[in-house]
Amino acid sequence: MGDGDHGAGGLGATAAPPPFDPELAAALAALGEGARAPITPEGLAAWQERDAAARPRPTVEALRDGGRFEVAELDAEGVRLVGARPAGSDGPLPLLYYLHGGGLVGGNAWSVLPRLLRELAEPLGIAVVSVAYRRAPAAPYPAAVEDSLAGLRWTIGHAKRLGIDAGRVVVGGKSAGGGLAAALALLVRDRGGPVPAGQLLLSPMLDDRNDSFSAHQLAGHDTWDRTSNATAWQAALGERRGTVGLPPYAAPARATDLSGLPPAYVEVGSAETFRDEAVAYADALWRAGGEAELHVWPGAFHGFDTIAPGAALSRDARDARLRWLRRILAR
Repeated sequence: MGDGDHGAGGLGATAAPPPFDPELAAALAALGEGARAPITPEGLAAWQERDAAARPRPTVEALRDGGRFEVAELDAEGVRLVGARPAGSDGPLPLLYYLHGGGLVGGNAWSVLPRLLRELAEPLGIAVVSVAYRRAPAAPYPAAVEDSLAGLRWTIGHAKRLGIDAGRVVVGGKSAGGGLAAALALLVRDRGGPVPAGQLLLSPMLDDRNDSFSAHQLAGHDTWDRTSNATAWQAALGERRGTVGLPPYAAPARATDLSGLPPAYVEVGSAETFRDEAVAYADALWRAGGEAELHVWPGAFHGFDTIAPGAALSRDARDARLRWLRRILAR
């Protein structure tokens, strides 16, 4: 359900996609055609094997980077967390509670940490906790979001021991992790906390219906296209994908009430499958009286800053995230 060329979304099938930024296009071309090969249900298991090989888990010692960072693996009553902070940090630090990407079916909590530590934790002087939530299809909804909630509550409950300022916690993530961060913000609002100071939503995966204009427009073009998206959502939701009454904690775009949520940073590319659902989510937050900062990076595809970290657009995106986090954590 939700994958037919109908309604407003279907118009995207006849529209040319926005051009890629030249620097980003060159970096993508260097990876070859395989970089945009879609994931199908039949090929999911093989993709997961390739993904695990492409994103090996660094050891705790490697993450410490010769003493540059303090790193520890934590057991949050069954949920595995990886906590890290700049070495020698004094006093309780603000925290980025981070949910990794991978379409709900891949990725891991360890491989994202080197960049998070260099690009956010060290410049801002904050701690990071990365969550090893369970992944589909072995653990379908609600496993990932419930793991995220359990880990957050454990982390806040042990804030003093961990050297964390419980009043300055931002939940965040990229791609599937961005969707989980949005879902987590909804879940803690509805279950009585803990309330985060902000939500950092980077190219968030928000809508299981997979039927936006941009989803159709970028089919076969983006690095994460409509076919891959449908495969991942099906793995996570099974027969519930696209059905009426799906909870917003499964797909935050389904939320009808976005009031009472923390300030959001929403980022997406103009040449990205998730463009329209991310823009619609920021708009829905404003309509509900909330606060959101929206960035649509021109000519950016999904994962652009990972594929081309040195590109001007990638540097601009990193700077914008830093500025927003600095403002939010200074409140």
